[in-house]
Amino acid sequence: MLAYLLKRILLMIPTLIGVITLTFVVIQFVPGGPVEQMMLEMKGRGGGGEASGGGAEYRGRRGVDPDKIKEIQALYGFDKPPLERYFLMLKRFAQFDLGQSYFQHRSVWELVKSKMPVSISLGLWTFFLTYLISVPLGISKAIRAGSRFDVISSMVVLVGYAIPGFVLGVLLLVLFGGGTFVQWFPLRGLTSDNWDQLSIMGKVMDYLWHLVLPITASVVGSFAVITMLTKNAFLEEIRKQYVLTARAKGLAERRVLWKHVFRNALIPLVTGFPAAFIGAFFTGSLLIETLFSLDGLGLLSYEAVLRRDYPVVLGTLYLFTLIGLVTRLISDICYVMVDPRIHFEGMHR
Repeated sequence: MLAYLLKRILLMIPTLIGVITLTFVVIQFVPGGPVEQMMLEMKGRGGGGEASGGGAEYRGRRGVDPDKIKEIQALYGFDKPPLERYFLMLKRFAQFDLGQSYFQHRSVWELVKSKMPVSISLGLWTFFLTYLISVPLGISKAIRAGSRFDVISSMVVLVGYAIPGFVLGVLLLVLFGGGTFVQWFPLRGLTSDNWDQLSIMGKVMDYLWHLVLPITASVVGSFAVITMLTKNAFLEEIRKQYVLTARAKGLAERRVLWKHVFRNALIPLVTGFPAAFIGAFFTGSLLIETLFSLDGLGLLSYEAVLRRDYPVVLGTLYLFTLIGLVTRLISDICYVMVDPRIHFEGMHR
């Protein structure tokens, strides 16, 4: 196991470098770099995507003082050749320095930390509600497989899965956010304007009230996957020989289910907890955040791409990729902890 862990950790380095390198190369050919964006702003023409990369000639530069162009290039670091910029970036990332935003004049770390409360709120509630509802529902469906309850609940969760979260969010706003019918829930943000004036219980209720619509729009589509995975895992275990043997020995059905089936059936779910838990923070729906005016990590990344804020794009990509690789490693460790029969050493020879 130790050799496997060491091998996986060493493999993270080329994976990280590969992801960052590919993104850096693509960026060199993306139209409308930060220098060109600044040129257009200086000329009063607004931002646009008409350029041809960070260092190519661009018509937006026409009529601008060449010395001013060089000054802006030096400001953003484009006075250096691409290869030199690339190695400087790798050196910073090796020191966990994500750089400075071109347009927000703050470090990428500060920007990420400022957006984390929104992403943590959405991620935690989405994760816990999905598992707290889907796992018991999946177990009930497995026990009553083929019954009317099983059929109807399958139809409900699959319909929820088929409806995009953004469409459901719009529908919820129209019905309950004052769009056409009633205004039971707030339209935007995680807190009200008078948040500071509320009591502790008032703040808790205000926070939860703001979360109802965005969390509902986020979790409904997640129920189907976990529910059906739980159901199929339990059905597979229920049909195995050891369950038939336990029943033949006269063990109570409840004991067979909870002592024998439950532990084995939950292995694929438990081992997937780390990835699902961390992923809930960083894979929030951009459309949900935009729809409910929630300033989270998804919106930060989207705006960085639009504005060609390359330090934010590359910094957040590096951070999220690293977290994803570590989470995958933790998931493998969970496999061994939950099921000691699994050995990874022989899988990579």
